[in-house]
Amino acid sequence: MSSPPAGNGSSTPTSSPPAPSSDSRYVALGVGVGIGGALVLVCVGIFVIWYKRRKRRLALAGSLLITQQGPKDDPYGGPREHWQQNAPPPRANAGGMLPKPIPPPGITWNPQISSLGVPNPPPPPSVSSSLRSENSLTQPSSSKTSFTYHELACATDSFSNANLLGEGGFGYVHKGVLPNGKEVAIKQLKVGSGQGEREFQAEVEFINRVHHRHLVSLVGYCISESQRLLVYEFVPNKTLEFHLHGEGQPPLNWATRMKIAVASAKGLAYLHEDCQPKIIHRDIKAANILLDYNFEAKVADFGLARFYTDTDTHISTRVMGTFGYLAPEYALSGKLTDKSDVFSFGVMLLELITGRRPIDKAQFYLDDNIVDWARPLLTQALEDGNFDTIADPRLQKNYDSTEIARMVSCAACCVRHLARRRPRMSQVFLLLLFLTFFPVMKSFKLNPTKQSLAPIFLGSAT
Repeated sequence: MSSPPAGNGSSTPTSSPPAPSSDSRYVALGVGVGIGGALVLVCVGIFVIWYKRRKRRLALAGSLLITQQGPKDDPYGGPREHWQQNAPPPRANAGGMLPKPIPPPGITWNPQISSLGVPNPPPPPSVSSSLRSENSLTQPSSSKTSFTYHELACATDSFSNANLLGEGGFGYVHKGVLPNGKEVAIKQLKVGSGQGEREFQAEVEFINRVHHRHLVSLVGYCISESQRLLVYEFVPNKTLEFHLHGEGQPPLNWATRMKIAVASAKGLAYLHEDCQPKIIHRDIKAANILLDYNFEAKVADFGLARFYTDTDTHISTRVMGTFGYLAPEYALSGKLTDKSDVFSFGVMLLELITGRRPIDKAQFYLDDNIVDWARPLLTQALEDGNFDTIADPRLQKNYDSTEIARMVSCAACCVRHLARRRPRMSQVFLLLLFLTFFPVMKSFKLNPTKQSLAPIFLGSAT
């Protein structure tokens, strides 16, 4: 019997599509694992780069002589950079806080008497024997007054807390009044400190050589056995650091910031180019710019200064200064030149422009260094002419756009990574000076990433 023909209702099963092979599943799984692994490696790489950068910064900070926090009862309410008034702040010490200086017993402040039953301190050793150290330092100039310890104790009411201006690693600074009524700031260095002795010698040596309205002047000194004291002119309006960053302080207006920048640049240019040999300050920062009530600026603190001759390519020295202001070549290798000061001055200009501190502890996981933070913003601001992203918000845009462009250009040039590409301080001063007093120069445009400052000065210097 033949089979019936197949119709539409045939029960013959239709063939189904083949199941995916195990090979294709493995390929998909491998691709997914590979992509996930790549993402993990990228994340690990980013973390390693960030960690190494952070470790390098912290290691560098630990190897430097970093400015420490002052006491909570500091008269200017904050870090030791608020030192001032006029005494250049000493730097950090390695051995903790100092004991309070002990004046001769029984001394009380009375300008009418020099002693009243009070034994005078032993006569000081001769100046030549006290200052003789490495043949590189000379004895104080005869134009400076030599004070006795007793006289300075009387001037400060026995170094009373009421007259304490600040304290730091190498000693105390007190306000004093001399018998003739002159107000002074008296800096007493730590007894028995080798660094304190070197700082005393350096201050006397360098300040004796400089005479400029924008440099703090030395009135006199005291050498009495182990005591070392320096007497400065009193500059009454604290420091730039205090007015920029002090808690509760009103913001400095733009004209005042320009005035301070010009005066500080002029004083520093004098050290670099008018002194023979040149003097490298080595600790330019806002805390070492003292201000009077007219906001005239004076550069202070020559305790780290070094001589620098025209034949020197650089000076190899131990790295000292304040973290956040140090030029990279100096911080990493100890190679010091006048361009190291230029970098520090550029950091200070960034403070004036932005209102930020050199090291922003609130931005620990980001760009806490003002230079790293500002560099891309400087370039962008100069390209598009919008400075709102970098200007201190407390100025509320009350600044001259052409003026801030010039200051931003100066700052960008000063903080260049390569020292040889930074301008001289005389060039920086002239640009800021023209900016302030010669409006005809405002039409000059400068891109610090592509041009040098030379053209403006070669055609304008007198």
